[in-house]
Amino acid sequence: MLESIAALMGSIVLVALTALTGGLFRPDGWYRALAKPAWTPPNRAFPIAWGIIYLLMAVAAWRVFEADDSVWRTAGLILYLVHLLFNAAWSWLFFGRRRIAAALVDILLLWLLLTLTIIAFAQVSMLAAGLLVPYWFWVAFAALLNARVWRLNPGATRQSKAL
Repeated sequence: MLESIAALMGSIVLVALTALTGGLFRPDGWYRALAKPAWTPPNRAFPIAWGIIYLLMAVAAWRVFEADDSVWRTAGLILYLVHLLFNAAWSWLFFGRRRIAAALVDILLLWLLLTLTIIAFAQVSMLAAGLLVPYWFWVAFAALLNARVWRLNPGATRQSKAL
């Protein structure tokens, strides 16, 4: 029981470390000045949505980690870890580097990795896979928003900051 709680806490910490990039690279004056579609959610919606999604992600990964060892379990956890890198990179690319097109490529790859992760998780735990479905829809929506912002602001990436 204690090992299971430690595994859940580890999963939460891993997700929190991923979420840290969202805290380090945040919307600023550059972002506020970008043209955005009318269907852009208010800024305050993002931390609420991501907070819920990150918690669901952590529980999903924990459920798979706790399952019996199998090829699907291993594949799912590897995909999950790789997808976390793409998740973390998006805020850095979009807000930190101001590279809207690169962030779009990143989020599309994130969405693909997440799709594969859900498929692998479903072979281990339908509950774990189901916990990732709201995240899948949110990433799809965020990708559409990223694409629209890119189209509305063709010169915005030329003003990127050097890091």
